[in-house]
Amino acid sequence: MPFWVQMLLSLAAFALLVALVAAVWALRGVAQRAEAVLTIVEQELRPMIGQGLTLVEDLRGLTREAGRELERVGAVTDRVEVVAAGLGRIVTTVGSLTRAGQIVGVAAGLKRGIDVFVHRLRHQGDHHEQ
Repeated sequence: MPFWVQMLLSLAAFALLVALVAAVWALRGVAQRAEAVLTIVEQELRPMIGQGLTLVEDLRGLTREAGRELERVGAVTDRVEVVAAGLGRIVTTVGSLTRAGQIVGVAAGLKRGIDVFVHRLRHQGDHHEQ
């Protein structure tokens, strides 16, 4: 192989080696920057993770409390339903009594009216006969 071909191959290999070293050097810089960024991210994430866990615990507590409140509301609703049913029976009974009272009142009024009519009829008859 001629000398100039060897020299050309050697220069090409050297240029390739220099390019490879430059690429490795650039990758090293990228890796260092990535490490710095990851360190910052890690420092920022630690408190956020702690806060997130605290929020999750608070949410669990609120969920439990909401469940208890719903149970209380259900108990109150059941009690209101029982009271409303009782009031409904009372209103029905009073309504029946009121209806009966109306009928008795009408009957008493009719009786009184008939008594007055008969009384006047008798007295008017007495005045005409004298």
